[in-house]
Amino acid sequence: MTNGQKAVGSGQWATGGTTRAIRLTTVSRLFLFACVFLPSIGSSRGLCAADVASDTKANVTSQPTVIVVVGAEGAVTYEKLFQEWADRWIVSAKQAGHEVIAIGREAGDSKEVDRTRLQSAITAASKETHAELWIVLIGHGTFDKREAKFNLRGPDVSARELAEWLKPVARPTAIVNCAAASAPFLGALSGPNRVVIAATKSGAEQNFTRFGDFISRAIADPQADLDKDNQTSLWEAYLAASRRTAEFYSTDGRLLTEHALLDDSGDGLGVRADQFRGLMPLEETKDGKPLDGQHAHQWHLAKNSTDSALPPDVLKQRNELERAVLALRDRKSKLPSDEYLLELERLLVELAELNESAGK
Repeated sequence: MTNGQKAVGSGQWATGGTTRAIRLTTVSRLFLFACVFLPSIGSSRGLCAADVASDTKANVTSQPTVIVVVGAEGAVTYEKLFQEWADRWIVSAKQAGHEVIAIGREAGDSKEVDRTRLQSAITAASKETHAELWIVLIGHGTFDKREAKFNLRGPDVSARELAEWLKPVARPTAIVNCAAASAPFLGALSGPNRVVIAATKSGAEQNFTRFGDFISRAIADPQADLDKDNQTSLWEAYLAASRRTAEFYSTDGRLLTEHALLDDSGDGLGVRADQFRGLMPLEETKDGKPLDGQHAHQWHLAKNSTDSALPPDVLKQRNELERAVLALRDRKSKLPSDEYLLELERLLVELAELNESAGK
């Protein structure tokens, strides 16, 4: 403890001359230590997970929905690839116990109904307000300098149309568009409580994209778990997929023709993986706001045992507090030392108390 803080006794801190007794379990003390000394708050979550999981009871009130859409293959070469990518998402989602809706994979279905099925699935999903909604678009895309579209079997769906369909949806939503020319979907779909991923940085990147392959592999890959909390977040999968995509082109001696973007701040701009080293940003924004990624880092297709057991309201509070800690870290250089430490203490104590109460 520094700058006016000193240890008073087991589980007690004295700050600014005022002694505040805080009853902390071993788990909570570990949580505080991890939050202060580890570079990523996600690591602390993994540290506490093993300790509280056995005492935490599940309180699941609703079920996440994963809509996997396979678009028109355009050529036989792509049909097998797209099906493989979709299968990885579907298997991982089912293993996690999520509701899965697969569109465009049934050879016997009329191709004219895929657009209708997608719209109907989103309409049905809008009736739920809490559980996460995942929409994964696998296939080709086009952009005519005015409008971007995802190519379905039969009539396509544009970014503008998909945005309209999603307006009634209040639940947390992630849209992963693995198609070429998908960048305009970022601006059209971004908003509060949403994560939007596009395989390209502009509508002009219209070559076949391999990002969809790598993110379908990474979403359930333990090697993509950078903070080692026994779960791979959507943010971690995005970073791994982007880097593996770049490695593919480099190894093959090709010019990189796709640059994925992720937006979770609602500004519609997004960030690239090369703006980060691991989970840490390489640069500061001009306005002082954190770069995208913090919200996406709290999305997991397959949660670890602790997160799976936490009641939804507790998980929401925990996520909000973690983002507050990260936001404070990003403002550290602009705050007086004492002010920074006091605010950090307040947030970490709240996190520890929430963690402790969840384990009862």
